Amino acid sequence: MPFLELESNLAASCFSEALLERLARAAAAILDKPQERINISVRPNMIMAIGGSTSPCAQLVVSSIGVVGNAEHNKQHSSKFFEFLTKELGLRADRILIRFYPLEKWQIGKNGTVMTFL
Repeated sequence: MPFLELESNLAASCFSEALLERLARAAAAILDKPQERINISVRPNMIMAIGGSTSPCAQLVVSSIGVVGNAEHNKQHSSKFFEFLTKELGLRADRILIRFYPLEKWQIGKNGTVMTFL
């Protein structure tokens, strides 16, 4: 059950429903997870700086069970997420950061229990 949290100092108008749908499809393919398990939140209009500059930028946090736990996986995921974000948001790669967090099944609650028991 991947979670994507996208923060940016770009305006909310840059994040259409269509963009979120494309991001969900891309994330499903990148992480090899069913699209119906992809969860996305977007926080536009953030007060942000990357490298001391407030020029347009974005940060993506990717948390998931079993697919973001090592450098080789994350290197591949990073490349594909950067390709998507630079194209879709019109940002240079040096204006984007990605953080990967591995999750365990007991850390995600769903339907009144945790994923361990589903």
